[in-house]
Amino acid sequence: MLTGKELILATKPFAKEIRWKSWYYTLTTLFLLVGTLLGSTYIENIFIKIVCSFFSAMLLSRMFIIFHDYQHHTILRDSFPANVVFTVFGIYMITPPNIWKRSHDHHHNNNAKLFSASIGSYPIMTKQKFLEASKGEKFAYLAVRHPLNMFFAYFTTFSYGMCIQSFLSSPKRHWDSLVVLLLHWSFGAFLWIHFGFVIFLLTFLLPFFLSHMMGAYLFYAQHNFPGAKYKNNTEWNYTHAALESSSYMDLNPFMQWVTANIGFHHIHHLNSKIPFYRLPEAMAAIPELQEPKTTSLMPSDIIACLKLKVWDPEKNSMIGYEDPEVRMAR
Repeated sequence: MLTGKELILATKPFAKEIRWKSWYYTLTTLFLLVGTLLGSTYIENIFIKIVCSFFSAMLLSRMFIIFHDYQHHTILRDSFPANVVFTVFGIYMITPPNIWKRSHDHHHNNNAKLFSASIGSYPIMTKQKFLEASKGEKFAYLAVRHPLNMFFAYFTTFSYGMCIQSFLSSPKRHWDSLVVLLLHWSFGAFLWIHFGFVIFLLTFLLPFFLSHMMGAYLFYAQHNFPGAKYKNNTEWNYTHAALESSSYMDLNPFMQWVTANIGFHHIHHLNSKIPFYRLPEAMAAIPELQEPKTTSLMPSDIIACLKLKVWDPEKNSMIGYEDPEVRMAR
């Protein structure tokens, strides 16, 4: 059985980009996205408009994960055209590329650490820390992890957290966050003024709302699922964090395509330099990656993930309101 550095080295052959595939998947996704957006704008039939709007949301999700691979320098590195495409896309998605990369790199380097994992991720409190926290601290902690925060992620996590909050925390350093937000909403205002509310809703608001909601939940469930393990900083191990604290999401072929294989998250965290289109290949070739901790988008699995609130070191698991002390303390 390969472990530690040996396991990471076993993934190295798959951490090689196939350049034409990177461009093919990027451009086909982009063209399909533009097509559905034009469809929801110019097609007269309202039913077809709504269908186009829904598929725009799915394609925004897929394109965002491809953008995420680019930010890891996994695909299309040192390509000027790719830099233009993904910078514009980051602005369009109200995701300032610099802030996303810094916070996401921190997440990868600290995933599943109890006391430094909340930057670029959902916060984790131990049961004891939660019981000792003030009412305001408990409210803030539970609010970030609440399903409503994920449901309204377009406004809470992205518009406010990624842009407004980062700008207010350091205007000189994060001035681009304000610029991104202004450009994004200026485009939305343009659609409303020139095309009307229905086009604004179906071409702009609904696709963003759905894609950001789905992205927020996927990111949550990738590291907050029954069986996920967290460690004190001194006990933390990179390989353990990838395999024990990152899930494999069992999806149907359509959703696997929409999510650009991000469900193979345990492999992505083991080696983020593996392009998204090679993650299934790596899993098929390496036996140690074939028995991951699994979740899905089935309602029962979603509910099981959302119930988790705090880490209990004594039980070595995440717990929720089934624990009387946690329920009473909230």
